[in-house]
Amino acid sequence: MEQSIMVNSPIVIGHRGAAGEAPENTLASFRLAAEQGSHMVELDIHMSEDGKLIVCHDDTLDRTTDISGAIRSLHSDVIREADAGSWFSPSFAGERVPFLEEVYDLLPEHIEINVEVKDSGGALFDEVLLNYLRGNNRIDRTVVSSFDHKLLLRLKQAEPELRIGLLYAADLIHHASYAALLETEVWSLHPHHGLIGACDAEDAVAAGLHIYPYTANRSADWDRLLSIGVTGIITDYPGRLKGHLSRLNLIGTTNSLHG
Repeated sequence: MEQSIMVNSPIVIGHRGAAGEAPENTLASFRLAAEQGSHMVELDIHMSEDGKLIVCHDDTLDRTTDISGAIRSLHSDVIREADAGSWFSPSFAGERVPFLEEVYDLLPEHIEINVEVKDSGGALFDEVLLNYLRGNNRIDRTVVSSFDHKLLLRLKQAEPELRIGLLYAADLIHHASYAALLETEVWSLHPHHGLIGACDAEDAVAAGLHIYPYTANRSADWDRLLSIGVTGIITDYPGRLKGHLSRLNLIGTTNSLHG
């Protein structure tokens, strides 16, 4: 029997694109996430030795490409020579490590981008990232998240229009109260999906916060998150999540990305 859930449908956020079905943080992965109906994609950035914003989860290229080395110590020309697809499947051979600008150029403007900062490298990184996001209304389609909450506060103070999201893997006593400690506007909470409960979510939504738990890939986890009222779900399988939501015949409209 099909189920109906009396909640708004959460937005579907593709983790590193559609990382369960394509090599993570590649244009192929982001393209697939868009094709599967993601409302937002999540990606990770570092800065290369010559100041380019590089989309990669790890601080080295060792795991996801055919070359090795720390991103901050490599010139972008060297990074571009790496094969970032063959490790996942021979069918993705030749996929490159993208620059951040390529992801923005690739995705339709209605798809928002959650930029997770992995290794900021200090003031120069802040300047490079904010200068890029200030162009062509990119600020409006971006949420910047990080486990480094001091970094997020610094970016928010430099650019008040920036939306920031707090990443964490802790079972906080009161999630909304932690966000308030920053004494600035926080857009979203990004807890591990197993570390937020119904009361936590209710308090956060009441405080005007969006809740984007990571990285939920099983239907049982999706159902639990739906039941507690999260506003978005980060997943490696955006197409599967989209289908799951459709089969549930969710009642109501998709949560707005901006309010």
